[in-house]
Amino acid sequence: MASTKLMETKDGKRFFQICVSRGYGKAPYKKRWYWPDGWSKRTAERELAKVAAEFERACAAGEIQNRAEVKEKAALEAAEAAKLKTVKQYADGVFMPTKEATISENSRSSYRMFLDHYILPVLGDVLLTDVTPAMISKLILDYQKTGKAHASAVKLYNILNGIFQMAFMDDSVKINPMLKVKRPALRKDEAPKEESEKALTAKELARVLSCVEHEPLKWQAYINLAADSGGRRGELCGLQWSDIDWKSGTITIRRNLQYTPAAGVYVASPKNGKSRVVDVGTETLDLLRKLREEQAASCMSQWVFTQDGTAEPIHPQSPTRYFKKFGERYGVEDFHPHKLRHSSASIAITNGADVVSVSQRLGHSDTAVTLRMYAHANEESIRRAGQTVRDALKAQNE
Repeated sequence: MASTKLMETKDGKRFFQICVSRGYGKAPYKKRWYWPDGWSKRTAERELAKVAAEFERACAAGEIQNRAEVKEKAALEAAEAAKLKTVKQYADGVFMPTKEATISENSRSSYRMFLDHYILPVLGDVLLTDVTPAMISKLILDYQKTGKAHASAVKLYNILNGIFQMAFMDDSVKINPMLKVKRPALRKDEAPKEESEKALTAKELARVLSCVEHEPLKWQAYINLAADSGGRRGELCGLQWSDIDWKSGTITIRRNLQYTPAAGVYVASPKNGKSRVVDVGTETLDLLRKLREEQAASCMSQWVFTQDGTAEPIHPQSPTRYFKKFGERYGVEDFHPHKLRHSSASIAITNGADVVSVSQRLGHSDTAVTLRMYAHANEESIRRAGQTVRDALKAQNE
């Protein structure tokens, strides 16, 4: 049976100390319940009886722990963590739980894929302390030999580096073997793609928009909106009708539709965690109005882009599959949703838009990201600025 005692804090605030015995020689479970201001003694005692009974039930069910038990549990967990000797035990027991607290579901899925398919099959049963730089270098080299892209090899390197850096910081290993592992270099047959190659020129984009006029209305609206707004694939898939301000001609990007095999389709926040307002042209708005009318005739949905004949949002991977087929039909090389995002930004900068505004429009967390990605566009706009001066002087001499 729980016991109660009326007490006061140093500043005169009244509370009841509720105690539940744990048996002879053991500190009891304790809980404070403060007497609400204005409550009569009878009302307070009646409520106290309910609180005490619930506290006693929770203690009996093992839902409550005192400080000693919390400390004991922490010690046991620390001891268990100390037993995590192999790469697999450490990756699954320490590294991934730590990373999962701060990364997105999409990133978690990517980490898990690299671990399960490439890292753990090779190093999983090896003791952390036995892993050498040569073993890691060979793992990365073998991965590159399969023809995987350089960016993927770098991702593999970064995950391995994260594991052993964490193990070094928590004293699981005395020396970080990654300090002697070189970052993957490009294969001889793998030329890096210039940023300018990732974007369409204004002429090329105009042709794409002309070709899409022969496609279903949903894809006309999607491609025009992607080119107009520079939005990410998942951000446009996650657009709802309530996000469109028809009067001001803007859309608010406030969610990001994602997919992983483990989680399925789910809604996340935009990549930088912030919503943003982007203006769109009248042609794009007209297409969206037509799409809403078409949608309402069959199955009205809160989502702008839906699966055909249903109110469910379009699958986040559908645009990628559609763009590939579109590119094959119309001869647009390497056509994918992100190419329209690159194109929108590149064309904006080369035609005089300032980088800060383009960065905000794209939803980049840092202007430096935009500068790094679109340096080629800046160089073009700088050349155009110089030519403008030369043309002005030439006109004066004519």
